[in-house]
Amino acid sequence: MISVTVAKPGQDISAQWDDLIRRAPGNAFMNPVALKAAFDTMFAAVYVLLAWEEGVESARLVGLWALQQRSVMMFWPAMLEARPFNYAFLSTPVIDPAFAGEVVPAFFAAIRNNPALPNVVSLKEMDADSQAYAAIQKTIADERHAHLTLTRTLRPSVTREKGVKNSGSTRKKLRQDWNRLSALGTLEVVNDRNVDAAKAAYEQFLDLEKRSWKGAEGTAILCSERDAAFTRRLIGDLAADGDASVALLRLDGRVIAAQVLMYCGPTAYTWKIAFDGEFAKYSPGAVLIDKLTEQLFTATDVQAIDSCSAEGSFMAQLWTGRKTMVDAVVDVGSTRSLVFALEAARQYGYERLRDLRDWLRATSLIPAKRRLAPNL
Repeated sequence: MISVTVAKPGQDISAQWDDLIRRAPGNAFMNPVALKAAFDTMFAAVYVLLAWEEGVESARLVGLWALQQRSVMMFWPAMLEARPFNYAFLSTPVIDPAFAGEVVPAFFAAIRNNPALPNVVSLKEMDADSQAYAAIQKTIADERHAHLTLTRTLRPSVTREKGVKNSGSTRKKLRQDWNRLSALGTLEVVNDRNVDAAKAAYEQFLDLEKRSWKGAEGTAILCSERDAAFTRRLIGDLAADGDASVALLRLDGRVIAAQVLMYCGPTAYTWKIAFDGEFAKYSPGAVLIDKLTEQLFTATDVQAIDSCSAEGSFMAQLWTGRKTMVDAVVDVGSTRSLVFALEAARQYGYERLRDLRDWLRATSLIPAKRRLAPNL
């Protein structure tokens, strides 16, 4: 029998979480440490759905799904978003595959039966190839929930077995850029997972990002005290458990590119990247990712890397692997609601406006500010 509890982040379930991700595909953004950082800093109103297998000697955690309650604008109805906080790039629940068919309906029922929770759930950046999403689709069909699929995209990814480009023009250019940088001085990639080293390296990342075009446009993390406070707590707390690090590309000791990483089970997530614009012609971000991929697969237990980036990002030029991602909205209530109709219309209209913008940029009718910018 499966029971679901709805909780705020904070209770100590680290042992149960560690046990769960040994049995289930993980999600770094659902890590209870990350959720607590978002909650404690008041960065997001997070609710955690915990599915327990009852009837065994002690209740065993078989599913975790964290959602944030938010409203997109004043006077707009609240909804639940399955990315538990801004800066999360995966909304897939963590579910023991042996229980997926039971856990997802129990999750839906727990939301529906909790008067404090909205019934409309936005599924942004959901892994469409996962067993969890297949269970979500089946539950929607079986229970006849109102839903709308908005987009399907392909996210760059790589595994030990496949996905790395070993030949061709991309590989040739990466070698050339590495050699050109090496000719300027001592070039090295450092990815120290010690907590103090990770915190210090994260400050170097923040500085690089602030000095990039993101700083000029006001979108760098340091442009917001609230975002900076949350992400410092996020990376610091994860690093304390060995679940985050910052890889640095250094030239004679000077950091010229920085990649922030998160880890969950056998998967690494390339969360954020920044580079020194003075060295842009050498593609330092791409060089760092290339060398880092090699390091992770040869010197660690990492089996796969999720780019956390869009289909058109520079990582698509480095890796041939792809994961299908879906954006959708679903009403888990017992009847179709006005809130669902409003939210579905809003998200549909937003996606169509984005499509129009992208078409105008592709036809050069309006300029693209950053095409394939290597520090997205």
